[in-house]
Amino acid sequence: MPFPLPLALAIYATIWWIVLFMVLPLGVRSVEEAGEESPEGADPGAPLAPQLAKKAGLTTILSALVFLCISLATKFLYG
Repeated sequence: MPFPLPLALAIYATIWWIVLFMVLPLGVRSVEEAGEESPEGADPGAPLAPQLAKKAGLTTILSALVFLCISLATKFLYG
């Protein structure tokens, strides 16, 4: 591993959060877009079914791939 463990964990956590914010909007439909009634006082733009667990899993997989690419590039470029 080209990084010490604490640095590797910090890099992975940073990548994970960045990828999470890229994955969050995927497949989201608002209550208004779905044509359903929203409860009174609710925002019509609120997501109908955000599927957060599925997105967290996808984020973990994509982050691991990005981290692997960064680790390999660092290892081969800097020895």
